Amino acid sequence: MGKQEWKPGNMLYPLPAVMVSCQRPGEKPNILTVAWTGTVCTNPPMAYISVRPERYSYGIIRETGEFVINLTTEALAAATDYCGVRSGRDTDKFQDTHLTPVPASKVQAPMIAESPVNLECRVVKVEELGSHHMFLASIEAVHVDDALLDENGKFHLNRAGLLAYSHGEYAGLGKKIGTFGYSVKKPGKRKKQKRT
Repeated sequence: MGKQEWKPGNMLYPLPAVMVSCQRPGEKPNILTVAWTGTVCTNPPMAYISVRPERYSYGIIRETGEFVINLTTEALAAATDYCGVRSGRDTDKFQDTHLTPVPASKVQAPMIAESPVNLECRVVKVEELGSHHMFLASIEAVHVDDALLDENGKFHLNRAGLLAYSHGEYAGLGKKIGTFGYSVKKPGKRKKQKRT
């Protein structure tokens, strides 16, 4: 099997396609679609988004120092794409996409009600990296859809039909192949049952 060498570029795929909501006080809320995002740290919980400075949402996030990362699903694919190709300077994306802004508990930016998971974020540092500036943020609160909890309160995020972005295309995550640690799990090992 041969390999071609290409010039350096962003070929780390797939990525989560998230909708980031933000709002200046007294103005309409806005939504920005972001694929340059990810987890940074578990303790304290932190995430990042990278945004081009010329984007309308960049100024809002830079000024307010907060935003909400809203996970997306296959059902939200059209809205996710729309919020990535239209500017909030020219239109009201919540109205256009029929998404519902709901108050967050820790930040002033609204959450998107239709999203299965909302992460309220507060900017702790801005790294001006080049074409994109990275907003490094602490996660102040997480909200999850009740519909993804079973009768025992266990959270089943993968039942949401999460959306991914890969090299210009949106895709569902597909079938489960394994669980964390399955490659080293001993065959036939059962969980010990609790005695009552």
